[in-house]
Amino acid sequence: MSTAKVFEDMNARITAEKAKKINSTYQFDIGGEGGGKWFADLTKPEGPYIEQKEAEAKCTITVAKAEDWVAIATGKMNPTSAFMQGKIKVRGDMSLAMKLQTLLS
Repeated sequence: MSTAKVFEDMNARITAEKAKKINSTYQFDIGGEGGGKWFADLTKPEGPYIEQKEAEAKCTITVAKAEDWVAIATGKMNPTSAFMQGKIKVRGDMSLAMKLQTLLS
């Protein structure tokens, strides 16, 4: 699965109710081959919520390798373990990073 497909699937799973509950913005900086920058705006009343672009966000998630992000997003790698191993970095509001699990599931 590609990074773009992961974000496409995430976007499809976000409902107006989920977006309203989180009500914030995220920047995803995914490195390595197949990576890129995606911006999630969950303050909008309707989608699309995730776009491939860079913008100012309240929480920035950085993952050095695209394959690590795909593993995290598809449940093959535990996000907490990835964070402890330095595979995922969070800048900004840490509580928002914890809410990401609702977007991934």
